[in-house]
Amino acid sequence: MVLVTKPRLLLAAPSSGSGKTTFVCGLLRLLLMKELQPKCFKCGPDYIDPMFHQQIIGAASGNLDLFLCAEETIRYLLAKNSQACDLVLIEGAMGYYDGVSGGETWCSSYHLAKVTQSPVVLLVNCRGMSISVAAQIKGYLTFRDDHQIEGVILNQISASLYDEIKTLLEEELGIKVFGYLPKLAEISLASRHLGLVTAGEVADLQKKVERLAEEMEKTIDWRGLIALAQKAPPFAVEERAVAKISISLRIGVAKDRAFCFYYQDNLALLEEMGAEIISFSPLEDKELPPDLDGLILGGGYPELYLPKLSANISLRRQIKELIIQGIPTIAECGGFMYLHQFIENEAGKRFPMVGIIDGGCYPKGKLVRFGYAELRAERENVLCRQGEGFKIHEFHYWESNNSGNDFLAQKPCRDKQWHCGHGGKNLYAGFPHCHFYSEPFLADNFLAKAETFHVAQKGGQFHAVKNL
Repeated sequence: MVLVTKPRLLLAAPSSGSGKTTFVCGLLRLLLMKELQPKCFKCGPDYIDPMFHQQIIGAASGNLDLFLCAEETIRYLLAKNSQACDLVLIEGAMGYYDGVSGGETWCSSYHLAKVTQSPVVLLVNCRGMSISVAAQIKGYLTFRDDHQIEGVILNQISASLYDEIKTLLEEELGIKVFGYLPKLAEISLASRHLGLVTAGEVADLQKKVERLAEEMEKTIDWRGLIALAQKAPPFAVEERAVAKISISLRIGVAKDRAFCFYYQDNLALLEEMGAEIISFSPLEDKELPPDLDGLILGGGYPELYLPKLSANISLRRQIKELIIQGIPTIAECGGFMYLHQFIENEAGKRFPMVGIIDGGCYPKGKLVRFGYAELRAERENVLCRQGEGFKIHEFHYWESNNSGNDFLAQKPCRDKQWHCGHGGKNLYAGFPHCHFYSEPFLADNFLAKAETFHVAQKGGQFHAVKNL
């Protein structure tokens, strides 16, 4: 057993759009200015917020998702990924109590705060309110006795009003106020249909965040936040042994502006097991890295780069040929779209893609199958045996006319099922994203198939795979 004593804090909010990510980025920069080394995590399955954290702190951020991973696994990942930091900052998701369904707190930021025993600070957007802020905060403090909320921060409030509201909150509610942020339009972060635009697309990101940190140094009690984090109680985590592969394997991972949605724990686990992660760009590279034993095509925004992806004919052909030859492949969401014969843009123009999946993808103009589910395999595939299952998350605005029928998806807390995904001896392709820590066999099976392919490569045993 390992005792986790790392200072930690969870920043939550009454709702999405309260400014959590902007505030967290500013606080990370401020802590760095004070020569501290923070580690950030995101509650839930979000990919984009961790990319912002990574741009700010220069190290991989992580996800803590209580649907995809068991409670003990969440504590393990927090302990494993925070060893070298001074302080852990966890960014909440949605509203503080919002869970997997309308009537559940399961998998909410509140649930995560309890599992990680983290003090909570509530960021409240005060736009259009004055004393009503107190009524809102009181509701959060009385809704659950074990709320763990130890303080609040007031966002988008004027300096002239702040002192009055601070006094009211501390005297009437007995809650500590750790400062405020005025409205700073010049540092706002833009959005698109999957949430915030990716960190690499924000002009002058570092300049904006430095400006925010400078303001926060004046208006936020950052020393008080550090002191609160240091009050987080210790908890014990059981150590885990990771199975090592017997030979060196090279796993090609698509990484660029079009394909950038990955759970960092997935890639880190493959490396910990002994695989080498080799990044390549479907946008820029004319050919794949040599001697690959596996392929991972993650999610992202391929729909924004269709002309360039389509024009890279040599890489598209090489990927198709390698999959036909039997290379183990995981293609999630955007990567799944890329494997189709074509992707259609919003104007109705079709762009040729890899062509492993018959049919094409097209925009729906609305969110499609958003949320969590559990997949059950209808036949053996690169990730699991027939009848085995694992938990997933799905979030996309494009649809496929060939989504697949090799898995049965079941929504949590609802009587809703559907078939989806393509699964075969060397392929998992579908809109759902999986987390390797959901089930230990996911990474084990993928690398086992990669090892088999590696041996076949060395022996010159290439053959067309009819049952992908």
